[in-house]
Amino acid sequence: MVDAHRTFVIIGGGLAGAKAAETLRTEGFTGRVILIGDERDHPYERPPLSKGYLSGGEQRDRVYLHEPAWYAGAEIELHLGQPAVHIDRADRSVRLGDGTVLPYDALLLATGAEPRRLDVPGTELAEVHHLRRLSHADQLRGMVARLGRENGHLVIAGGGWIGLEVAAAARTWGAEVTVIEQEATPLHAVLGPELGALFADLHREHGVRFHFGGRITEIVGADGQVLAVRTDDGEEFPAHGVLAAVGAAPRTALAEAAGLDLDTASGGIAVDSALRTSDPAIFAAGDVAAVLQPSGARRRVEHWANALHGGPAAARAMLGQQVVHDRVPYFFSDQYDVALEYSGWAPPGDYDQVVCRGDIGKREFVAFWLRDNRVLAGLNVNVPEVAEQIQDLIRSGHRIDPHHLADPAVALTDLRAG
Repeated sequence: MVDAHRTFVIIGGGLAGAKAAETLRTEGFTGRVILIGDERDHPYERPPLSKGYLSGGEQRDRVYLHEPAWYAGAEIELHLGQPAVHIDRADRSVRLGDGTVLPYDALLLATGAEPRRLDVPGTELAEVHHLRRLSHADQLRGMVARLGRENGHLVIAGGGWIGLEVAAAARTWGAEVTVIEQEATPLHAVLGPELGALFADLHREHGVRFHFGGRITEIVGADGQVLAVRTDDGEEFPAHGVLAAVGAAPRTALAEAAGLDLDTASGGIAVDSALRTSDPAIFAAGDVAAVLQPSGARRRVEHWANALHGGPAAARAMLGQQVVHDRVPYFFSDQYDVALEYSGWAPPGDYDQVVCRGDIGKREFVAFWLRDNRVLAGLNVNVPEVAEQIQDLIRSGHRIDPHHLADPAVALTDLRAG
């Protein structure tokens, strides 16, 4: 039985928000828990949107985090399809789009991120897509299935994780795919040139075409339909559909209007290691949160694991528990017959060498990004159950002999001890 002595409000119906609500109940909170989501769908997980569901391997109902009845059973009040439009910090209340005002004792912002748009002529045409929400995936799945039947062409702007996963899914349906990427390799911002070329080769083997060093400047159409795309280096590519996969921006409008501190570098809501904002009654988690690191800098992570663990961490902090949210960033991807996991963070310029162990040719290997012989990040490709060991190496901060790191005969656990 819920009592009304305290009310916790969560804005954001994604994974972080739903896991926070679940954790409040499992931790014994008996007050009101109110979960606000601007989508009409119940909370769901996003990875299937570009993986299993989009490729046709999973059914739509597999994306949901809980059965709809679970929320009533856990006495969690849902406001779905209803955006929060204003936070009154003095009054400690949230106003919804329909005028409803909800009081709070503690508030969690799990508002996520929005896909960045292409700022070029032609984006108003039919079959120009983004991918962030389940409704986007519904539309995109229908399009790639049709393109597969009709031998149609999909052009993807951006060779990051989403762009490559959608490329793989579209090829599964039989659609023709061209990826246009400004950098010299896909995944350049994460893997750098050393490993990015490997994924270009993987996709080429499955029929994906790449155009590197170019940027879309126009989507050409007639009668409302996409016909082609043009790039800034004078190329034109046939297209019957376009996906903009050019990154995402944190949804901070509510926080900014409420006067909460933002992190200039990442654009996210500035929070401490307990996910508390500049207002001690307001917390933030998931894609939107820029979390204070031991180094004094802040990091904003958009991946699934951050939402999965960040929501519960914020819930415990709301309950007054001691929390330090300092997990190593983690991401996973499935592309064709390649399963990979990436741990850590080492963008180009942060590392001084890349060391690999295993067989790169067979795509069964582990790669490590190092600076001063310390592991900053690791990628395991078709080598399961080593992500935790890689993360231990990252956390340890130990200097490691690169020759030992490259030697499969030396156990990763032994390296951790060094």
